[in-house]
Amino acid sequence: MHMRRVLAIGAVVALVGSAWPLAAQRKDNNKQPQRSPQEQQDIEALVRLVDASLQTEPLVAAGAFGAKETSQGEVSLKWDSNHFVKGQDGSAYIPYTIAIDRASLPAKNVAMYVRVLDQAQAEAFTTSMAAAAAPVDNKDKDKKAAAPTRPMFAWDNIQFIDLPDDGKLSRAIQLKPGKYVAFFAVKERSAAPAKAQKNAPPPPAPKMGMLRRELVVPAYNAVDLGTSSVILAKSVEPMTQALSPQDQEANPYVFGPMKITPQPDGRYSKAQELNVIFWIYGAREAASGKPDVTVDYNFHQKLAEGEKYFNRTAPQELNAQSLPPEFSVAAGHQLPGSLVVPLASFPAGDYRLEIKVTDKPSGRSTTQNVNFTVLPS
Repeated sequence: MHMRRVLAIGAVVALVGSAWPLAAQRKDNNKQPQRSPQEQQDIEALVRLVDASLQTEPLVAAGAFGAKETSQGEVSLKWDSNHFVKGQDGSAYIPYTIAIDRASLPAKNVAMYVRVLDQAQAEAFTTSMAAAAAPVDNKDKDKKAAAPTRPMFAWDNIQFIDLPDDGKLSRAIQLKPGKYVAFFAVKERSAAPAKAQKNAPPPPAPKMGMLRRELVVPAYNAVDLGTSSVILAKSVEPMTQALSPQDQEANPYVFGPMKITPQPDGRYSKAQELNVIFWIYGAREAASGKPDVTVDYNFHQKLAEGEKYFNRTAPQELNAQSLPPEFSVAAGHQLPGSLVVPLASFPAGDYRLEIKVTDKPSGRSTTQNVNFTVLPS
């Protein structure tokens, strides 16, 4: 089977040094920008919406976490896709995409609030809200009560953005390993107050909606052989220049000099190519000082009578001969796996791609599977 690399390994290594993966831009942890009265109004409305949801529907026990999601409000939001990639300080960099129904939210200018928290943070929040609502003792009524301190969350971010025409909004968060619940709240931006006119009806209330999604974030360490999520891509393009922090925030699938456009539904036409991108963690150094890893790609077709082996590519060797001289595990370089396969010879149908990574120095191996569909011509 014909295959080719997505980018030359030397180019890919350029994006996996100490500055990659990029941390998601969490601006709310830094100095707050000056907000207009309308923006402050939007922020308060979104925060109240998430606060109310947490108070009426507390987090479930940690053992019950999965990929459950619920939504509420006039605006319809659905989880489209996400991936986990090893980030900084043992965390995971998580680019994600939310699908916002533009029919329920025709406005293009919106405010979006994201909050992510674990069970302990949810309990601290509940305690804080209960303390804020508690009546003041009569003997202390003349004393000014100190406002309870709001707990810190794993992620807490507000953005004012323009929605894309298709409603697919991609951003990223960065979290330590663990189990979380994430809230994504969206609201039409409030307009500046117009001059009051006699007998004029009040303007309609801005539309709002919220998605609640459970996340289980994997742990990446240097001991176990493993991989990032396998990204099925529509295209992979080289970048000619680095993005600004603002542009990077809006393009979470740009990794250094490589821009990935995901194909989250895994559906391809026969005229397209199957693009596969992932990163390998925990490979040992061989005597050469470089990793010595083999990646096998095996395709299986799903038929009515069961699954059947279809084809395979030549093994991909990642070692001192194929990696560039500057590649260094000690320097924090991450080992990329990539594959591009034209689909013209694939009969229409459903497939499973088995990716087996073997680390020769340690003898360990790990396997990932990803499904995709080839559409009829």
